[in-house]
Amino acid sequence: MQKNHGLQMAVVAIIFMLITSGCANTSQGTGGAAIGAATGAIAGQAIGRNTAGTLLGAAVGGVLGYIVGNEMDKSDHARLNQVYESSPSHQRTQWVNPDTNRSYTVTPQPAYKQQSGQVCREAEILATVDGRPEKVISTACRDNDGRWVIQK
Repeated sequence: MQKNHGLQMAVVAIIFMLITSGCANTSQGTGGAAIGAATGAIAGQAIGRNTAGTLLGAAVGGVLGYIVGNEMDKSDHARLNQVYESSPSHQRTQWVNPDTNRSYTVTPQPAYKQQSGQVCREAEILATVDGRPEKVISTACRDNDGRWVIQK
């Protein structure tokens, strides 16, 4: 009986994740969901040591990642792009959006080159949305024109 309950929970978690990720209307929200889901899956496996724990962790992480990515407005995305472009690695950049009162702390990592030759950079984003702290890892890569494009 315990196995069936775990499987049912996993199915519910997957359906919930698919429904909520389908509501995403920005690439940052979708990317945040993917990163959150991956991180949640790892944590769920480590804690539960079973498939149900992994899938539940993926669902919860996906929702949290989507929330952080989707809550950023255009000015926040512009500031994030500026961090990717000009902030030194490991140096925190902080701001509070005066319109939403949401705060962000972004810590970029060193740029790296993918096998395809594309230059990418990750950044840890700590966002406080409605008093709740959330953390996601975002990745941006340079496009053919040299601009940073957020991948996830």
